[in-house]
Amino acid sequence: MDGARSLSFDDAARLAARLREEMGRAIIGQQGVVQEILTAFFAGGHVLLRGVPGLAKTLLIKTLAQAVHLKFSRIQFTPDLMPSDIIGTEVIEEDRATGHRTIRFIHGPVFANVILADEINRTPPKTQAALLEAMQEYQVTVNGVRYALDRPLFVLATQNPIEQEGTYPLPEAQLDRFMFNVVIEYPSPVEEHRILASTTTDEEPVITPVATAAEVEAMRHLVRDVPAASNVIDYALRIVRASRPAGGAADGVPESVRQFVKWGAGPRAGQALVLGAKARALVDGRSVASPDDIRAVAPPVLRHRILLNFQAEADGVDADQIVGRLLEAVPAP
Repeated sequence: MDGARSLSFDDAARLAARLREEMGRAIIGQQGVVQEILTAFFAGGHVLLRGVPGLAKTLLIKTLAQAVHLKFSRIQFTPDLMPSDIIGTEVIEEDRATGHRTIRFIHGPVFANVILADEINRTPPKTQAALLEAMQEYQVTVNGVRYALDRPLFVLATQNPIEQEGTYPLPEAQLDRFMFNVVIEYPSPVEEHRILASTTTDEEPVITPVATAAEVEAMRHLVRDVPAASNVIDYALRIVRASRPAGGAADGVPESVRQFVKWGAGPRAGQALVLGAKARALVDGRSVASPDDIRAVAPPVLRHRILLNFQAEADGVDADQIVGRLLEAVPAP
């Protein structure tokens, strides 16, 4: 498949439906999480996934890679992980016949299409930055030589919310590189019963690839062709500007933001809102983004881009509550 224009809206909707169905063979429940991950995947963004161990985070991203027939790589982040362990390293090779020595670059695990960065906050900032540079620039640089990464490139980084001792929290500037921050919760009793019943037998789900890398790239370009009316873009703009406590009266900043927020979302959040809304519409089989799409993607877009102050921590107010109050305060068109 050559280029974005070779994939129609109907083709894209069918591809998204088949991919969701294929992932459902291995993933029980978590439909909201799957929806948000697929939305970011087709929009060309990256995802930060927060959840306790044992909620199938690894299985989810591995199943996605299998269903799209992409190269999957898992990186377990530890305190002793070095940047070269991620991007690769240069080695000296000697020709035994001539004695001539050459330098050869050995690719690291970042040279993949779908990367699971497990517990990214357990490695020092220098190593975190090596991955985040690859995410943003789609290349790595070793000794002045640039090596391009394959497309599509989708990074899903996980954080364990239980143990924070000895971790290295991502700075706000690096958090901003992730399009979505997705929270994965415990399954419902019915879903957990199905999990126990299906995963304790000898049967394993067979995942069939339903799309190629070229189709995924075409989908990414097609997302940007989804129309978004001026009032939809204006709605995203008003939400972002209302999240900034230093904003003026014209920005419609609610009292809860002035009281509990230290720093609000930047322009990249507005871009993520609009792109996320377009991708969500396409995944749902619709050809036009709506204000409801903006509202649906607002929590994963904003929860990691709003920095709360000490009073919020003292009063037990979290970012999700602030996003909820923002959506209540900013009228939809």
